[in-house]
Amino acid sequence: MKRRAGTLLATLALLLAGLLAGCASPPLAPGEAPWTAGRLSLRIEAQAERAAQSVSVGFELRGDGSGGELRLNSPLGTRVATARWAPGVAVLDQGQGEQAYSSLEALSQEALGEALPLAALPDWLAGRPWPGASHTNGVAGLSGFEQLGWQVDLARRGEGWIELRRSAAPAVRVRVKLDEAS
Repeated sequence: MKRRAGTLLATLALLLAGLLAGCASPPLAPGEAPWTAGRLSLRIEAQAERAAQSVSVGFELRGDGSGGELRLNSPLGTRVATARWAPGVAVLDQGQGEQAYSSLEALSQEALGEALPLAALPDWLAGRPWPGASHTNGVAGLSGFEQLGWQVDLARRGEGWIELRRSAAPAVRVRVKLDEAS
């Protein structure tokens, strides 16, 4: 069970990273959305009977919160999993068959025991609030905004770094380093 949870956590981390919009990599065919690539670290603080969890992964993404594909890679570049999603479904393939979920949030619920606002991430990392919920700009010296209980720090976005923090238990910190455009 712990191994499955660890694999799902790594997969979720890559899924989170992939949803974070950023820089294009391979050339696009007509009608194709751009690919985004980079690295992600995810840390979930310990809570009650659950130990702290952390993972660092690489990703390649094409799409947005409503539909796309995410290729998940280990730090050594080995493909770990591929996720595809569209309205009403998220499919995860870890090389041993596909597992379907009703949404990206359902996938995170299964992996972490809680749903994360994955649909908002592409907008957040593009440097803007998600249009699906209210937000507050410049909270407590934050160079960015707060939305859905998350602080989106854009202070180093020009260097390709974006940080997301949730203070509510369990506290979560996501750091993304986007690759430069090719």
